[in-house]
Amino acid sequence: MQLDNLDRRILDALQRNAKLSNVQLAEEVGLSPSPCLRRVRLLEEAGVIRGYHAELDRSKSGLGLTVFVGVKVERHHDASANAFRAAVIDLPEVISCHVVSGESDFLLQVVLPDLASYEDFLFSTLLKLPGVSDIRSNFAISTVKSQTALPLDHLPQGSLS
Repeated sequence: MQLDNLDRRILDALQRNAKLSNVQLAEEVGLSPSPCLRRVRLLEEAGVIRGYHAELDRSKSGLGLTVFVGVKVERHHDASANAFRAAVIDLPEVISCHVVSGESDFLLQVVLPDLASYEDFLFSTLLKLPGVSDIRSNFAISTVKSQTALPLDHLPQGSLS
């Protein structure tokens, strides 16, 4: 799907506030409601918009500990790595998992209430996942920046013709 300036403005507005009504969104991007809704539906159908979510404060939700966990698996490109991937998907504490290059094969972002919870998670869950050969934990001391909004500056910004 080729995105244009209107799509960019719609996406930007929805990333800032997904609770906007279609009428409010249309007004903000300079469209009438019907074409605005049509564009939003097309963005949803194309998978550009994957969902609408509430952003929760981790600390206020009782999840004050963020750990970045580097995981090595026995063999990165075999069944054990695939089994690890499948197992990680089902762990609610893991809020992101990336295949990475470097010392680790996977980088996990894990959120938990506290250090005791992480210790329990590490020994009762992570170390028992298929194919795990090494784990390195890095604890976030504070968060300088955390956002879910994607940068859209690479999309067209010109005026409509």
